[in-house]
Amino acid sequence: MAAAKRNFSPLRALTFVEAISLKKFAAVILSFAFVALLSLGLRAQQPQTQSKPPAQPQAQSSSMPGMDMNEMQHDTNAHPDAASAATESMSDMHRMDMNPHMFMTALRPASADDEIRAEKILDALRPAIEKYRDYQAALDDGYKIFLPNVKQQHYHFTNWRYALRAQFVFDPARPTSLLYTKTADGYELEGAMYTAPRRYSEDQLNERVPLSVARWHKHVNFCMPRRGTPANQVNWKEFGLGGSIATKAACREAGGRWYPQVFGWMVHVYPFAADPDQIWVH
Repeated sequence: MAAAKRNFSPLRALTFVEAISLKKFAAVILSFAFVALLSLGLRAQQPQTQSKPPAQPQAQSSSMPGMDMNEMQHDTNAHPDAASAATESMSDMHRMDMNPHMFMTALRPASADDEIRAEKILDALRPAIEKYRDYQAALDDGYKIFLPNVKQQHYHFTNWRYALRAQFVFDPARPTSLLYTKTADGYELEGAMYTAPRRYSEDQLNERVPLSVARWHKHVNFCMPRRGTPANQVNWKEFGLGGSIATKAACREAGGRWYPQVFGWMVHVYPFAADPDQIWVH
């Protein structure tokens, strides 16, 4: 019996210090495992490397929350004219302002402190994106053109790493997207777009970009046509972000797919505008 009592587990023989050390070691291993898994996940979501000819860059396959972009881009390539009509409704902010698919924050009373905060954002943004007047530099730095083959008012060059970063912190020198207009030989830089998580309250948005200066917006009440419907057979006066369908019941009746919100919060800024009133235009 005495010999049996001396047969104890090696784990029981650990001193208190050794036990604590093992726990710390395990925590470190778990932390590395989490980072590795996160890295793999992000790498899997990264779009394929984009070719960069001046005329027509290859379409970028980009996933967006709540939407099957692979399907949309397939229809875009097959029927560019019809897809252009749908995407143009998202690009034209002035037309979107007063329709049921766009929610915009209300302007708060102006204040001197907000003006100073907004100017500091511009002071950080202007030198950071100056080099991107050459759109090739933007492509080289990881920005990807969203739907390059679809005619749009504003072309969004999106950096998915910055988009992820914007889910946690606001960095005015690293906008999620750059805004370009199409030219005969490429793209001309006109502004940038900041993003914020869809869960954010207006007070949280105000902490990033003051609501007395700019109006954040989000795309809501979106009805997509039945999956597999060719774009040229879709009535875009009813479907999409420019369509008349703006309720879940109407979308179901039309046989569509309902999305109460696509993307998170967004705000556009045009830091090089000659007219100060056009810098945070909304």
